[in-house]
Amino acid sequence: MCGIVGYVGERSALDVVMGGLRRLEYRGYDSTGVALVVDGQISAAKKVGKLANLDKELAEHPLPGSTTGIGHTRWATHGPPSDRNAHPHVSNDHRVAVVHNGIIENFADLRAELEAEGYEFTSDTDTETVTHLVDRELRADAPDLTEAVRRVCNRLEGAFTLVIADGADTDRVVGARRNSPLVAGRGDGENFLASDVSAFIEYTRSAVELGQDQVVTISRDGIDVIDFDGNPAPVTEYHVDWDASAAEKGGYDWFMLKEIEEQPRAVADTLLGRHDAEGRLVLDEMRLSDDELRAIDKVVIIGCGTASYAGMVAKYAIEHWTRIPCEVELASEFRYRDPIVGRSTLVVAISQSGETADTLQAIRHARQQGSKVLAICNTNGSTIPRESDAVIYTHAGPEIAVASTKGFLTQLIACYVLGLYLSQVRGTKFGDEIGSTVAELEKLPDGVQALLDRADEVRALAHELADHRTFLFLGRHVGYPVALEGALKLKELAYLHAEGFAAGELKHGPIAVIEPGLPVFVIVPPKGRDQLHEKVVSNIQEIRARGARTVVLVEDGDTSVDPYADIVIRLPQAPTLLQPVLAAVPLQIFAAELASVLGHDVDQPRNLAKSVTVE
Repeated sequence: MCGIVGYVGERSALDVVMGGLRRLEYRGYDSTGVALVVDGQISAAKKVGKLANLDKELAEHPLPGSTTGIGHTRWATHGPPSDRNAHPHVSNDHRVAVVHNGIIENFADLRAELEAEGYEFTSDTDTETVTHLVDRELRADAPDLTEAVRRVCNRLEGAFTLVIADGADTDRVVGARRNSPLVAGRGDGENFLASDVSAFIEYTRSAVELGQDQVVTISRDGIDVIDFDGNPAPVTEYHVDWDASAAEKGGYDWFMLKEIEEQPRAVADTLLGRHDAEGRLVLDEMRLSDDELRAIDKVVIIGCGTASYAGMVAKYAIEHWTRIPCEVELASEFRYRDPIVGRSTLVVAISQSGETADTLQAIRHARQQGSKVLAICNTNGSTIPRESDAVIYTHAGPEIAVASTKGFLTQLIACYVLGLYLSQVRGTKFGDEIGSTVAELEKLPDGVQALLDRADEVRALAHELADHRTFLFLGRHVGYPVALEGALKLKELAYLHAEGFAAGELKHGPIAVIEPGLPVFVIVPPKGRDQLHEKVVSNIQEIRARGARTVVLVEDGDTSVDPYADIVIRLPQAPTLLQPVLAAVPLQIFAAELASVLGHDVDQPRNLAKSVTVE
């Protein structure tokens, strides 16, 4: 959740660090701070609340100039949000400063040990324990900060990213990671550390992957990586294919609005290069052989929040196209229920950031059981893809707003591509059938754009319904996870009570809450050979008869719902399995507009963060 920045170079470290923290605000935080290396000591400033509070503090009490520094935006875990608990934490002698993401599980024992030696603690955090441990190593016989950090890491239990500065060393910042994100950026005469490449993308697009249990040292001259045992670690560099402007609002009031508008391109980019000249699907990141995929007899999809709803859609598609049994699990519950997985199971992990703690722990459990793991992810070089046997990158570009929009749509596309690829390898669909479905997928960017062109209708509806405090969403088949996603978006952004239901369950309880004027969104499936369409139309009649205000999402040309709908939102035509890509868009627009009408921060909803990197 928290944001971290570290810098060594020739620029003003304060400017670089503060700029990086601003680009990491989307991660969610409740306090912030910076520390600079100045004349053999650490000079620090930190404040509870938003970066504006720190800006004010720095204006009133400026820090000395420096070219080496670290910074942090904190999401409270140990100790409430306050000035004293904000990072960085500085040692008693003002030599060491530490910023930290994650949780040190054995901090209480370590703190007791340090207090017995005379160290004074000034915060309630687990992080301060690390500060004093590093300081102790430097006071003893550690030759430099890198070695001090390596020794301390071997005493820590839990998930953590650490970035540390030593006031006595003007040319070094050291980081370490275990189960929490950290990436290095390589510049010319300057180098960077951050929890996300967006923090330093203004200065360099050359990034260095950091593996598990590694210590990284940045200086003006280079980036050195060792493991926790002190052995040199291989360095893998990659090029970030988006620039700083991609992370700016581009004239929109909110990042989320910009990202909603970017969805046609994001969907197209996720499909780009997925088939060869003969029309066969090609997945460059697929590191599993055809024989391994043919041996799969069960697929388990794991994810959290919006990603889990993408997985629910994927279940319908994968089972229909491949005839492989498919389960969908909340990643946070997966390893705690003793799941039945093994060597013939393919676990599909969906995560926008690639750092989601619950999902990461779930794939590790799956691999311990011998399962193959395939990641669907948007972030190149992140932990989940690196620890998986294969990956499908979604190529959505940076998603800054906390509530996922283009992340969700591109996850759906990647799931469809995976399902079709499995059907190709296993021979459950003919090539022309796969080609026909791919052609339908390639129509979706135009369909999403058509919905965006009509967005004013949905925005007007948000203004019209702004005085309501409860909303229901109904869907069947793949419309059910769309209903869940629509309700989640409204809860995330507008802080209103919203529930998504399977429409077939209406008479099994939910119909009891229907009352006059209650807004109910209904996703109607396209007409097909089954009876789903007619059954959902019957549901609309049932709730309309009880006074509900029906907002019906239905494909163009279907007028069968018109007599029972108070408001109709037309969707471009698409096959049933692909309709979620289109149906989700109006619900995103509605939630964002309603939140804005109610005066909420659309990009950074209260209590939420973009990446949940602790369990």
